Amino acid sequence: MMDAVAAQDWFLRKHEEGNIFGPLPFAQLARWASSAQVAPHDSVSIDQVTWMKAPMLAELEMDWLVEVTTERFYGPTTLGAIQEFMRLGEINNETCVINSPDGSRKRVGEMPLVLSPVAPEDVLASDPDVAGPAATGMSINIEDRIRDLEQSLREERRALQEAEER
Repeated sequence: MMDAVAAQDWFLRKHEEGNIFGPLPFAQLARWASSAQVAPHDSVSIDQVTWMKAPMLAELEMDWLVEVTTERFYGPTTLGAIQEFMRLGEINNETCVINSPDGSRKRVGEMPLVLSPVAPEDVLASDPDVAGPAATGMSINIEDRIRDLEQSLREERRALQEAEER
């Protein structure tokens, strides 16, 4: 299956802005995924007609969930992206991650692959003619989170009031 995937040219559609990058070789798409440039909600396609969420393409190895808080997870993402989040200071050795395929949970500090430094040329080795998407951070926008919680609270109160009226 990997040979078939690798032989295809791919398109990447960013979830936030809807920008489409491509066509590009799979190797380029994989490099972007491992440098946090492909986010969990982004989509990939070989024909720009049928799209799938990037983590659904098993060959990208977006197998990891980062436990941002006990109730909030980021991912699935790649080991390379976890290294990038470490470099940016968004997570630390105590942050827990979950391997989606096998369900194992461990601290980043217990993962030698994440702690070993990545040579910049490994991450940035890309076609200079292809402008890639910006790296995606996983920082929490606290104002958005508060708005989401307030909206949920309003909906719960409305549902409770309707139930009491019935």
